[in-house]
Amino acid sequence: MTDANIQLLLDRDHISQVLHTYATAIDTRDWDLLATCFTEDLEADFRDFGGREVVKGRDAWVGIIKGTIAGLDATQHLTANHVHKIDGDTATLTAYLQALHRLDTARSDPEYTVGGYYTCDMVRGAADDANGGWRMRRYTLSVTWHRGNRDILRQAQRRLKS
Repeated sequence: MTDANIQLLLDRDHISQVLHTYATAIDTRDWDLLATCFTEDLEADFRDFGGREVVKGRDAWVGIIKGTIAGLDATQHLTANHVHKIDGDTATLTAYLQALHRLDTARSDPEYTVGGYYTCDMVRGAADDANGGWRMRRYTLSVTWHRGNRDILRQAQRRLKS
């Protein structure tokens, strides 16, 4: 096996690890860990999920995720079918997603699940962490299906404010 092949395997692993870390950070409510997944100039496009605009900036985006998720009792973000397109120090990762959200005190159905896929534009910086320096610079959620009670997201936000 050549050094180039070994590097490709390492890059694929590190790129996927960013998305695994992202899911773990959200589901464990580790906001500092979540921030390590993004570049400072992150652009997050969740308009397909109901966002009004592309959000710019890591800190702003982590705050939005926290405000959406922190009031829920549980979440579980699962990703699969990772497809990597790597070009030197940039890459695109496409990965299927199922994200379950649960609010035990919901007025009706306590769960909301969304399915779709992420498209993550990645960039490699200094290789000083478990992700080999890879971070998301831009990512998009494309929703292909959902089921359950989406209103639990609003109920969870109100729960945080009270």
